[in-house]
Amino acid sequence: MEQATNSPQKITPFLWFDNQAEEAMHFYTSIFKNSKINSVVRNGAGGVLTASFTLNGQDFVALNGGPLYKFTEAISFVVNCETQDEIDSMWEQLSAGGEPGRCGWLKDKYGLSWQVVPPVLPKLLQHPDPEKSIRVMQAMMQMSKIDIPALIRAAEAEPAKTT
Repeated sequence: MEQATNSPQKITPFLWFDNQAEEAMHFYTSIFKNSKINSVVRNGAGGVLTASFTLNGQDFVALNGGPLYKFTEAISFVVNCETQDEIDSMWEQLSAGGEPGRCGWLKDKYGLSWQVVPPVLPKLLQHPDPEKSIRVMQAMMQMSKIDIPALIRAAEAEPAKTT
């Protein structure tokens, strides 16, 4: 039987910022439920060197490391949203000051990439009927923010008849 421990999670995302670590930490903890600021380590001038915070049970560390590195789409965080209202809310908050992408992707105002998606999406894309799967993929490719009802309509649509 496995016992619960108070040991830290095995893998913690470590985010490199250019002097926005504290601002970003406050921004993210204001968006996600069950979030908190864990600790802040300040440098000799009083600025933040590192900050530790938790977003919905997931620990993160932020570093003010300077302009040497920038975020790219090669790393993104997936936010699983059960309802369209949750997608709409997360999308609006995370994309504020950032830029929308395609197929549920966006960049926040710090350049960090997020995927705001419903768990039903992979189910629809892996539908046993390949025609339905293709229609869902085609519908998704036209979207910026994911629209669950539109994906379901695409899956349920009657196939075009050939004459």
